[in-house]
Amino acid sequence: MQEAYAQLTCPACEKHWETDANTAPDTDADFACPDCGERRPLSEFAHTSRDLEVLREL
Repeated sequence: MQEAYAQLTCPACEKHWETDANTAPDTDADFACPDCGERRPLSEFAHTSRDLEVLREL
């Protein structure tokens, strides 16, 4: 399995972090910010369109 990471940004508190795209949930799955707890689909946390593509590819 190839390592792939995606940068995430919380739309509510603007916390930045990266996640292993191989173990991330589906982009439509409910996801919670580890800092403020804001819950949204994972796709809304993708920092850039490229990060979203990486999440969707794996």
